[in-house]
Amino acid sequence: MPNSFSQLRSWFKTPEPPETKALVLHNQHMYAATGLAVNLSLGLTHVQQLADSRLQEYLGKGSFQMPDPQLYDDGSPLFVALSHWGLSPSEYLTLMIALAPALQPNFYDLLIQKHLSKAGEFPEFGGVKNANTRTTLPTGDTVLFLLNGTDLTGRLTTWQQILSHDSRLIKQQIILLEDPKDGEPATSGRITVSKEYVEMFLLGREWQPRFSSEFPAQPITTLLDWDNLIVSKNNLQELRIIQDWLDHEQTIKTDPALSRMIKPGYRALFYGPPGTGKTLTAALVGKRHKRPVYRVDLSQMVSKYIGETSKIASNLFDIAENRNWILFFDEADSLFGKRTSVTSSNDRYANQDVSYLLQRVEDYNGLIILASNYKHNIDNAFMRRFQSVIHFSMPDAQERLTLWQQTKPEVVKIADDISFEELAQKFELSGASILNVMYISTIRGLADEQKITRAMLIDEIRKELAKENKTI
Repeated sequence: MPNSFSQLRSWFKTPEPPETKALVLHNQHMYAATGLAVNLSLGLTHVQQLADSRLQEYLGKGSFQMPDPQLYDDGSPLFVALSHWGLSPSEYLTLMIALAPALQPNFYDLLIQKHLSKAGEFPEFGGVKNANTRTTLPTGDTVLFLLNGTDLTGRLTTWQQILSHDSRLIKQQIILLEDPKDGEPATSGRITVSKEYVEMFLLGREWQPRFSSEFPAQPITTLLDWDNLIVSKNNLQELRIIQDWLDHEQTIKTDPALSRMIKPGYRALFYGPPGTGKTLTAALVGKRHKRPVYRVDLSQMVSKYIGETSKIASNLFDIAENRNWILFFDEADSLFGKRTSVTSSNDRYANQDVSYLLQRVEDYNGLIILASNYKHNIDNAFMRRFQSVIHFSMPDAQERLTLWQQTKPEVVKIADDISFEELAQKFELSGASILNVMYISTIRGLADEQKITRAMLIDEIRKELAKENKTI
């Protein structure tokens, strides 16, 4: 038997997947023979064969024989992932052990009932009860037992190679092994497949985390293009460096000299007044490189409970790690600002949270963008860790003219008394303010069935300036 999935086509002997036949599991539950279900059904069969053989050996009813997994080369997400990862048979079986309850919730209960006619506990098998359905869920102990039985050497090898934090399945967060309660065995925690891969294998789509108090981030996108971004030439040059890093990051990471001396990832600071294009630029960088951009809501990340902020940050970074996400921290100075002097225990814990966040940002292996209105608000200890620091200034008159022209609507006419050149010269507005003036004026024009007039624009400009306590 080959020792990795790099030899899939010679190992898996079944030539073609069935077109109409369904595979019947031991409990007579049938899965439709689609591109997703066929190999998943075979995966359950492999775990069943493994468990049957191990339990027969344990109960003195036969000798143990490791199953010989065979999967269809059908291009399904499971097959493609296994081909890419190059897992060993034991790693593959561990993955399917963890995935089984997602496919068939009572899988392990039926399995145990099949071999143990009398009801009772079976601690050697491991497992914990699902709080909602009371069905059995596998633990690390379940993996150790099914793969090795009572063989101590084999159990230690599996623990080190598959269930340790350094193993690829766990390090890449393909599977998750929960931390046990204090005093309990290290492998007694529940073992699961990460939500990302459950959704990929079962539904054939990419998992998108939902915004919540535990994941305070949302994807940001834009329909605009780089031609719509009005910034200085110097800024465009600085932004090009970030894009070049995204194009060549893998090459840089493998450089013998740089890979040993630099931290992974790239960190950039965007600073400047509101509405000058910081968020749009982050979205455009992601769009250009086909990478999701997640804006982190720092107000949701900060918790009044001691240690909770670090826990939320840990969950966010653990999910984002190795997924090619761009993390965008807007109004970053609210949390990454200068640390307070310690006058109470609360100050000490607050500074610890900031220190933890700074460390996770520094260790992140992708692109992180922090946005702030003011550069001097960012902690000095962190400034030297930025590869790029880019100032987004208020647009000058020529840039404002371009912004006025770009926002000119087509659904309503513009009155002849409007001169965008005059507006650009006279009123110092940000790009966001110009867009809002034109947006509200368009609504008014449509509602009143009239053209957008100069007076209408001046009225909306007055309102925009009033937001900043300014007057015309």
